[in-house]
Amino acid sequence: MQDLPRERPREFVPSELVPGKWEEVEPLFRELERRPLTTVEGLERWLRDWSELAAVLDEEGTKRYIAMTCQTDDPEREKAYLEFVEELEPRIKEWSFRLQKRYVASPVRDKLPEFYHVLDRSFVNQVELFREENLPLEVEEAKLAQQYQKLVGAMTVRFQGKEQTLQQMARYLEEPERAIRREAWELSEERRLQDKEELEEIFDRLLELRHRIAHNAGFANYRDYAFRKRERFDYTPADCLEFHQAVEGQIIPLLRELQREREHELGVGELRPWDLWVDPQGRPPLRPFQSGEELLQGCKEIGLLDLESRKGKAPGAYSATLAEHRLPFIFANFVGRDGDLRTMLHESGHAFHTLAARDQPLFFYLHAPLEFAEVASMGMELLGGEHLEVFYDEEEARRSRREHLEKIVRLLPWVATIDAFQHWLYTNPGHSREERKRHWLELRRRFGGIESWSGYEEVLENYWQRQVHLFEVPFYYIEYGIAQLGALGVWQNARADWDGAVRRYLQALALGGSRPLPELFATAGLRFDFSARNVSRAAEALRAGLAQ
Repeated sequence: MQDLPRERPREFVPSELVPGKWEEVEPLFRELERRPLTTVEGLERWLRDWSELAAVLDEEGTKRYIAMTCQTDDPEREKAYLEFVEELEPRIKEWSFRLQKRYVASPVRDKLPEFYHVLDRSFVNQVELFREENLPLEVEEAKLAQQYQKLVGAMTVRFQGKEQTLQQMARYLEEPERAIRREAWELSEERRLQDKEELEEIFDRLLELRHRIAHNAGFANYRDYAFRKRERFDYTPADCLEFHQAVEGQIIPLLRELQREREHELGVGELRPWDLWVDPQGRPPLRPFQSGEELLQGCKEIGLLDLESRKGKAPGAYSATLAEHRLPFIFANFVGRDGDLRTMLHESGHAFHTLAARDQPLFFYLHAPLEFAEVASMGMELLGGEHLEVFYDEEEARRSRREHLEKIVRLLPWVATIDAFQHWLYTNPGHSREERKRHWLELRRRFGGIESWSGYEEVLENYWQRQVHLFEVPFYYIEYGIAQLGALGVWQNARADWDGAVRRYLQALALGGSRPLPELFATAGLRFDFSARNVSRAAEALRAGLAQ
């Protein structure tokens, strides 16, 4: 990645600069701090130069994060990443705040064109939230999140004569033979439980840190702080609680109905956790490709990729943006499952978002709010799902589409569960682990399916520990629910008018983060709405799709 061609010549940052040391970067911040901001033209030039510097620094941090997650057991990669987190990031945050304060104090700020409205709102918010005493706490928070990555990335089991990652083990949950599914599930869960206490300890420390961060910023609890920090200007905690209730009323009945059908088709006495991913008609698992290389051949134009699962690689999947080059990087753990194909489509949506928005003039507008960024990815899953014949025959493609809709039915309750859990976690600071466990189980009863966990109660009690967002990006999860409703809207629009829906989708992606959320949704032909009414419409669309 160091040798990528630079399409946009640097105008402010020296062309040869690779920001490895703070001493190389500080003079650029000092130059920006000294510059007068007394004319609109000067302020716009200043913003462009700051944007360029921010993109260079963001890309350096992203490259180091990518390298670390691609091989968490490489001490040199870990060292490089932690050096950036510990040495550069706190200073970048400090100086960014100083520049934001200069911007807010500029006498010509209110004379800027409308294009800068979203940026202005964001900078004012960040200035109001910034506390210098939080900088070392945020460094410690990032280090704890990296410990979680390292711990979970090292989890492997020995199954069928070979060592396998837990991501690789997931494929066995699709095997028609129930005994294989059960053994694979039990082995994986036993391995997770080995580290449950260490994960609890990491999480307790994260909760305490986040409470201190919120308190320092003048908030009674971390939830209220997080809503401001995540710039949720267009919805409130009350809207999220309404979404939880709507999912409980509209989606949970559909989920349990599908599971009763599954239980009947499988012919089992009762549904168990290892029965949830297998084809209920006993057909072999869908295997769209055998290796990451095969998948790569169908996705060559997307960007830079690291797709195959291996020991030492961090779990999960993500798309990262190399901000200076305006290019995406896709990270995943693929083992040849149908779910991997969906993940690829999902992360490709993020990648296309990066490419569509790459001509945005400011780094600050490269990224859309997460609520819409996930419309890009989830919308791509549904749009791409209409063209699966690249990997499947017609019958397999139809089966894959149905399985995807069923997964959406499972996703919305899981989003409600994780989001409701976070609302409770952060409005009840100082709670005990036992209280946390009890509330988690209450939520599982509220939003769970009909499967029996008898004999595996300890697994269920600790099931939340697998959700990376709880450890790394608190309160980043309701976005998936909001965006899934938006993506279903894109899909419904496309079924009525494919060309028009795709055109509006791409127009919205090209806006990046330059417009408020309601306007991004409207550009895509959607309403920014996750009320009970819209959840009800989504349930109807899912029922109709499943009936085909």
